[in-house]
Amino acid sequence: MADFLVAEGAPTTALAADAEQQQLEPNDDALRPVLQNIVATCNLGCDLELKTIAMHARNAEYNPKRFSAVIMRIRDPKTTALIFRSGKMVVTGAKSEEQARNAARKYARIIQKLEFPVRFTDFKIQNIVGSCDVRFPIRLEGLAYKHSHFAHYEPELFPGLVYRMTQPKIVLLIFVSGKVVLTGGKVRNEIYTAFDQIYPVLQEFRKTAGDAT
Repeated sequence: MADFLVAEGAPTTALAADAEQQQLEPNDDALRPVLQNIVATCNLGCDLELKTIAMHARNAEYNPKRFSAVIMRIRDPKTTALIFRSGKMVVTGAKSEEQARNAARKYARIIQKLEFPVRFTDFKIQNIVGSCDVRFPIRLEGLAYKHSHFAHYEPELFPGLVYRMTQPKIVLLIFVSGKVVLTGGKVRNEIYTAFDQIYPVLQEFRKTAGDAT
């Protein structure tokens, strides 16, 4: 399940790759995180026969020896669902809350057409991941030292600084290049608020030409 869910506060190489690839348009003056992934859950309200779903639904795979859920994908919106025997479902890959809900409903309809008594309930956003590029390099060592209660930086283990903000409760992965990944939000405004709060801190530790590399 780790391939599909981003645990709150757990930096991953996948997130690091997303951060390094994310770019703002050169003429975009408004620095605002772009939502990259939304993880949502819902309940289909009935027990499911996973083997039947995997055999009859498109783009579905099920290997119980490896993982105890059907993995299903749709193209519009481009998302992946993990469907469990209990009727619980996890949807990941959406770029907005509306996309996440629409995708979850589409998966529910697919399963309903296989004659399961599906009821779409308990939809909830579990995690929102955003990323941004502040477009200047950052002195991570200085940031980690001054904000030691919130920041953790071990470049030998992970190239980014992990900053655990308490209000809002967001985890930020900050890279020397100026790329920032924000994860753990339940609503998008938490991502935006966290970035607004960290941006002056990043400016304080902006690396200049005279700084040692």
